[in-house]
Amino acid sequence: MNEFSQYIKLIGKGKKSGKYLTQEQANDAFHLLLTGQAEPEQVGAFLMLLRVREESEQELAGFVQAAREYSPLAIQQINADLDMGCYAGKRRHLPWFILAMLCLAQSGKRIFLHGCKEPDSNRLYLPDVFNALNIPISHTAEQAKAQLEKSGFAYMDLQQVNPQLNKLIQMRSLFGLRSPANTLARMLNPTSAPFSFHGVYHRHFDERHINVAKLLGDKHVSCIRGEGGEVEVNPERGFIQHLIHNDVISQLEFPTLLPNWQIKPRSLTPDELRQCWTGELQFEYAQQAITGTIACYLTLLDSIDVGQALTKAKQMWAERNTQFEFY
Repeated sequence: MNEFSQYIKLIGKGKKSGKYLTQEQANDAFHLLLTGQAEPEQVGAFLMLLRVREESEQELAGFVQAAREYSPLAIQQINADLDMGCYAGKRRHLPWFILAMLCLAQSGKRIFLHGCKEPDSNRLYLPDVFNALNIPISHTAEQAKAQLEKSGFAYMDLQQVNPQLNKLIQMRSLFGLRSPANTLARMLNPTSAPFSFHGVYHRHFDERHINVAKLLGDKHVSCIRGEGGEVEVNPERGFIQHLIHNDVISQLEFPTLLPNWQIKPRSLTPDELRQCWTGELQFEYAQQAITGTIACYLTLLDSIDVGQALTKAKQMWAERNTQFEFY
């Protein structure tokens, strides 16, 4: 048996005898996995055992620690203010958070986005949207730095940001299931930006992300249960925003921003994002999703309360430069 087999043995003994890995053990196990010291069969067994019984916060912290070491140094040296991992994709609504991000970038913040397209998924992912709108996708750290200087934001695919982690996510085509790699990618913060914002789908995962951030020593992190699991507010329901600032964990309560549920659009047309930005399209759901999302970003970045953030977000949206060149 090779070294990695001990970790499969620890977690795979069943409900009564199976163990949770310590943060140190999880770090070591993931190092072995990412450096090819585990056989393909072992990787599959390990990831699916974790999928069935769910990872502990200590395990997630150890996995993220290991994964961060395999982002290229040039990526780690990109100077960004805010990191956002966008891995869920959208299927009910367009990714309105793109317009929230543009507003934030126009205010002077430097935002680094990363994500990927999953196999066998019918969701709308950021590369599809950016290609449709002719928004540049960066393929190197140098391109990302140039895009940040020009527009205040840059997007890179996980394939360039962390190839080993991307390989694990793409294994969904083999398993038919997502693995813990999707959670790790959201927490990755490959540029070591001082602020990081996460979106999750499942209940209680928002709180877990913040607890893991504390174990990792990350200074300023926020997580919400976003629309479709993305970094976007769902204006049709109130929610709790979980944050950590310098080891202090807190929660903010956001109200419902729309009085009535909206009809789901029949199709997702990326050009509607451009039309909404320029003012050609007036869409109440979109406006509330955008301003609510901006407000969520501001509570993290500016440490202001919800009321102040919503007021400032509406002002930023009203004063946006509608001449941004999508094409």
